[in-house]
Amino acid sequence: MFPSPMLGIVLALVTQGASSPPPQEEQFRVWIEPEHLQIFLRHLAPTRTGPGMGKRPVLIIHGSTLPSGTSAAFRIHGVSWMDDLATRGFDVWALDFLGYGGSDRYPAMNEPAAGAPLGRSADAARQIGTAVDFITQHQHVTQVNIIAHSGGSLPAGLYASQSPARVARLVMFAPVMTRDGQRDTITLRSYATVTAQDQIARFSGWVPHGDAQVFDPRDLARLAAAYVETDPTSHSRIPPSVRFPLGRDADAADAWAGTLPYDPASVKAPVLIIRGEWDPITTDADARRLFDALSAAPVKRDVKISRATHVMQFESARSQLYAEVAMFLATDLPESKTTSSASQ
Repeated sequence: MFPSPMLGIVLALVTQGASSPPPQEEQFRVWIEPEHLQIFLRHLAPTRTGPGMGKRPVLIIHGSTLPSGTSAAFRIHGVSWMDDLATRGFDVWALDFLGYGGSDRYPAMNEPAAGAPLGRSADAARQIGTAVDFITQHQHVTQVNIIAHSGGSLPAGLYASQSPARVARLVMFAPVMTRDGQRDTITLRSYATVTAQDQIARFSGWVPHGDAQVFDPRDLARLAAAYVETDPTSHSRIPPSVRFPLGRDADAADAWAGTLPYDPASVKAPVLIIRGEWDPITTDADARRLFDALSAAPVKRDVKISRATHVMQFESARSQLYAEVAMFLATDLPESKTTSSASQ
């Protein structure tokens, strides 16, 4: 059973002002209850006719630190991942989880970072569900395709396993998978902060010593500067820093200690695992373990792109990432009974 048209959700099209959205982009805020907070959605309709025409809408889910504005919607040489999908004919959406980007902050993020990590997978999966309900009603369809990056793969996997009739295909971009390590207790706080220099150092550190960097440092500097502006309180700290909920990191710590927040065997949609050759978050062993665990998926693909890291959407290999994902979403595939029996 799908939700009624009203959903009990109040939404508002964000008014254009000093920070007006890029051309053709719509922005929405949707209520999450019972918290009575709003999540932020951005939308690009298809800008050209292409293989994505007539396919399900695409919802992009961000990772643990970067919201959509500095990930799927960040433009390099004038083109973002959302732009690329729209030019291929897809209807594209991106979500900011609570605590990120254009979404409301948890009230606890205005207090010292004590207490349980905010935004754990169960909470984040509920936000994905609210976003899917809004998108499917807005577009008059019943299903979406989901692209989830890094820590966002955990709540996306949980949502896909809980609501298989709502997910047509699932792309796990640099996903987190179980390992056999010890639990990292650093994440046992409600939120953390990260500076622009922290992000630059992290993104620069994944290329093997002696190999050329895979991004333009000017793009990385622009990204870092834009990232600081995603938090309205960033300049109240020295150096400026961005707050982010630690729920995704806490779930990743659990995964690396052997426990996922979802059962991959309950995912019934076709799945693409895609990752970079130099990604320390999704190793060959991680990808193989996840591939094998997705036992109910009617189609599984594992694609590894050379000379790419955990954030290849910003790197020289990004065009390969975009093309592989678009092909997976547009190609006719054997689908699960749940998927094939549901109309678009």
